[in-house]
Amino acid sequence: MVPIDPGGTMSTEHPQHPQHPPHPQRPEPSQRPDAYPAAPAAGPGPVEVRDRRPTPWLALVSTATAAALVASVATAGLTGAFAPEQSPSQATTTATLEQQESQTVPVAGSAAGQPDWQAVAAAVRESVVAIDVRTGSGSGEGSGVVVDAEGHVLTNDHVVGDAVDDGLRVTLADGRVFEATLVGADPTTDLAVVALVDPPTDLVPAVLGDSDALEVGAGVMAVGNPLGLDSTVTTGIVSALDRPVTTASDSADEPVVTNAIQIDAAINPGNSGGPLFDASGEVVGITSSIASLSSGGSGSSTGSIGLGFAIPVNLADRVAAELLEDGTASHAFLGVTLGDGTATSDGTTRLGAVVGEVTPGSPADEAGLAPEDVVVAIDGDAVSGAESLTAYVREHTAGEQVSLTVVRQGETRDLTAVLAARDEVTAENSGSQEGGRSGSGSEGVVPGDPWDPFDRG
Repeated sequence: MVPIDPGGTMSTEHPQHPQHPPHPQRPEPSQRPDAYPAAPAAGPGPVEVRDRRPTPWLALVSTATAAALVASVATAGLTGAFAPEQSPSQATTTATLEQQESQTVPVAGSAAGQPDWQAVAAAVRESVVAIDVRTGSGSGEGSGVVVDAEGHVLTNDHVVGDAVDDGLRVTLADGRVFEATLVGADPTTDLAVVALVDPPTDLVPAVLGDSDALEVGAGVMAVGNPLGLDSTVTTGIVSALDRPVTTASDSADEPVVTNAIQIDAAINPGNSGGPLFDASGEVVGITSSIASLSSGGSGSSTGSIGLGFAIPVNLADRVAAELLEDGTASHAFLGVTLGDGTATSDGTTRLGAVVGEVTPGSPADEAGLAPEDVVVAIDGDAVSGAESLTAYVREHTAGEQVSLTVVRQGETRDLTAVLAARDEVTAENSGSQEGGRSGSGSEGVVPGDPWDPFDRG
């Protein structure tokens, strides 16, 4: 474990793992994966994440995907021999895809006002799995949650996205070990689905809840595999909702931007991809990153300091359904470059996302957005900056209509945009956005953009 340096400063570096020799030959499925010993987290090198201020986010990366450690600090945990060097329809859900019958809450006697965490832990334990991963640069570990009886497990892309062939193993709570294959991964949202090979008939799928119903102050429980300690349970509260968090990923052309659930439950490297439960035992999020401190000169980083982040389950559910359907996920597209700023209207100054460029023919163009407009709300939700608007857009699907509250030259106006699939626009306007990088999402924070007050390169 990496100790906290009382005199340290906030850092964007991933926790570093000590080097280990190559793992011995894998044990038989009937054995526990002792060939993958627990170890402190590791990561590729300095990465930058910002929540309007230069706050370092430690991606909860379980080192599974050494090369794709999330920058928040991804909560996957590297344990391998080679640590990387520095360097238009209604959304489908897994429930509708699998045609599951309606399920009751796992623990009816536990509620937000009076949670029974012992009962919740007992009820959900069998739905949470530990994931061991081999990549081209080493190995690592993470967490996941069983979403159906067919053996599909939801986790983070940065945990499994870089796995080599035959490089995935899933360990159930009772110690049974299964080989697994990657069904699909989505680097844009940092989500992935894997499938157990020859799954058992007694799997216990988790019940997915409604992250939109969460409230600040509500109790939550994280369950996962931090530092190889499987079935670890921690509790806390929802500290904030719609917290814009940006994490870097080597497997995506752009950063992962999420309006995350902020929690104070302790999560550490290896928790990545694990479920976040509410007081009734329903999954409300997928833990993915943490903010952490590091000592100035050594480059080492601490673990949990009570600033953890989870991907809302409503987003995870939709993306998982698309991955189960055809292995890929689509993303809504607005078509603007953005920076952080403020706008004043009717004597009131508000934070917002400043429009830099508008892609011709994009939904933003059709809606009438123009350079220097400041978007201060979307569908009535306040927009605090570029990351916030980007995350809100990515929560939608192509074809959905959104209402944008915009301040232009001191006047507030409402514009309506019909979001499109990114490829539909970029295919016609290749090279017209973000400095000519075709295929990248315009509604993101653009490094070096004149509207961006921070250096995010």
